[in-house]
Amino acid sequence: MKKIRVLIVDDSPLVQSVLLRILSSESDIEVVGTASDPFEAREFILKQAPDVITLDVEMPRMDGIAFLKHLMSYRPIPVIMISSYTRANSRRTMEALEEGAVDFVAKPTENLETNIEAIRHEIVFKVHAAAIARIRPFFHPPRPGLTKMPANGHFFRKILAVGASTGGVQAIQKFLGAIEFRTQGLVVVQHMAAGYTESFAERLDRLLPMFKVQEAWDMAPIKPDTVYIAPGGKHVRVVRDRGSSFSLRLDTSEPFHFQRPAVDVLFHSMARNVGRNAVGILLTGMGEDGADGLVAMHTAGALTAAQDQTSSIVFGMPQEAIKRGGVDIVGSPEQIPGLILERLKQNVSNAHDRFVNGKNTGG
Repeated sequence: MKKIRVLIVDDSPLVQSVLLRILSSESDIEVVGTASDPFEAREFILKQAPDVITLDVEMPRMDGIAFLKHLMSYRPIPVIMISSYTRANSRRTMEALEEGAVDFVAKPTENLETNIEAIRHEIVFKVHAAAIARIRPFFHPPRPGLTKMPANGHFFRKILAVGASTGGVQAIQKFLGAIEFRTQGLVVVQHMAAGYTESFAERLDRLLPMFKVQEAWDMAPIKPDTVYIAPGGKHVRVVRDRGSSFSLRLDTSEPFHFQRPAVDVLFHSMARNVGRNAVGILLTGMGEDGADGLVAMHTAGALTAAQDQTSSIVFGMPQEAIKRGGVDIVGSPEQIPGLILERLKQNVSNAHDRFVNGKNTGG
């Protein structure tokens, strides 16, 4: 089996050595070099042609974001950002994901050499995901969400639940930016570390003026045209309150599919508590998180959708849901909202016809 060739780009000798030790211990991964800045990295890229690059956000001579932009424009290679958590760095990491980075790993804030072992599985998993990611030359798309949602637009009493992992930051932005109908609310799970989801929510809130986007909190009431981002490190569930109102519950129970938040936790709560008044959307990501939950939503009468292979960075999660027969709609993130709208309008029309026909026949 061909090994995954990885280049480590980081100005910290300690981080270099720890990443080298973790990745070299995997039988199917080969570290082809370590570089202290983007200029050294350039020489390795030209000579070694790595399959995956781990890239520090902050480096001398040229920072990681600037280097990433050059790389994605001229020689796209799957990149995993390595970020020390600070408020500023969390924002810059979101920028890196928008610029084409496949994913990121948050460095432990204390005792790096010891604590980074605790995220060994995450590092290895993300390198494997990056190795199969579909990377193309990156061109900036038009910013979505340039206008407010029309007040007289279609309104459906549906709660939308969205799940994504590898490549999900771009996919979620594209999906939300293409929505042209009003809903009861939207709940999003993106596999992301604690401390970064708040910056993700703030960035989406700036880019998507048709929605209010915020990080979810425990007991938050779900409100129309509001997007709730599950906080990193916490599962989110949708529960029914009185009548037709719903709220969110957060907890720190065990990770599911090695993830917290996990898409399956959200989707299963939607199947149990929202049923046919839900819409489930599973976007790009490695593994199978969300597949069982989407099938459960489908069985409960919800409309379900999955991202197609062509537009997915990693087709794992959507593919698993499609294989299990839990998907009504397949398309790109930009296409799915329009396809959902068509189905919802058709369902309203069919319900009206059944009512009229039943009434006319005395039923």
